[in-house]
Amino acid sequence: MTNKIRIAELTSEEARQHLNAEAVLLVPMGSLEDQGTHAPMGDFMAADAVAMDIAKSARAAGVQTFVAPVIPFGGKDFFESSHGGVSLRHETLAMILNDMIGCFIRHGLKRILIVNGHGGNVPPITEVALRWRQSHGVFITSMYLWQISYGLLQKILGPERAAQSSGHGADPLTSVGLHYFPQLLRSDLMRNPTPGLKVGGVEVGGYGTLSYGGVSFQAPTEAAENAPDGVWGGDPHLCSAETGAALVAELVRLGAGFIKDHVARGFRAT
Repeated sequence: MTNKIRIAELTSEEARQHLNAEAVLLVPMGSLEDQGTHAPMGDFMAADAVAMDIAKSARAAGVQTFVAPVIPFGGKDFFESSHGGVSLRHETLAMILNDMIGCFIRHGLKRILIVNGHGGNVPPITEVALRWRQSHGVFITSMYLWQISYGLLQKILGPERAAQSSGHGADPLTSVGLHYFPQLLRSDLMRNPTPGLKVGGVEVGGYGTLSYGGVSFQAPTEAAENAPDGVWGGDPHLCSAETGAALVAELVRLGAGFIKDHVARGFRAT
């Protein structure tokens, strides 16, 4: 087994030798958008870093695991208003992901786990995964890192503290960023969520929603209206590298375990 984990670093001969039907491929995805005034816009860097750590852990458990080049641009949702951000139409992202997976499958590489770091990627991932299952019987799964993380944070921090720190521009991504690349974060630029925001005279309920009568209504709002500083629902000042390390450890444990128990086995029945 080669020590190289990234597919991009393999020579063509190494690829022929090691990228076989038993290999597991991780496909990291993320976005380039406003993550708060203090945090780097490229959350795909965090997804890529977690994928690498998952691959290392899976290898330690005996599974030959590789990481594909990260898809850095997320599917369009509310964040096209982010200054300097780049997003792709869902059909464009679905075609990119579909073509990428098609190249793997052509060479017999069918054990694929998508490591996703952006909510706007979920619909294209779902569409592509269903397409390959229905057309070729290939079962592709994904783990949405930050959705999983909200539940993990309650265990790591306790429900009360997690409720205070969890939200866009705060936990989990700020703590994960402080763990992986603290030199890129600007604590001096941290800002709290902006209270009392309204769009069209109605209280903002979250990204893409308005609040009325205690319920949420879907609305075509943009991130710049919902959270002009990129922070919604959580206080980034409560985030820490220690929380990020604990969170990553759990994500890696779960990801590597899922690979060993299911992805590497091709989801065969026990």
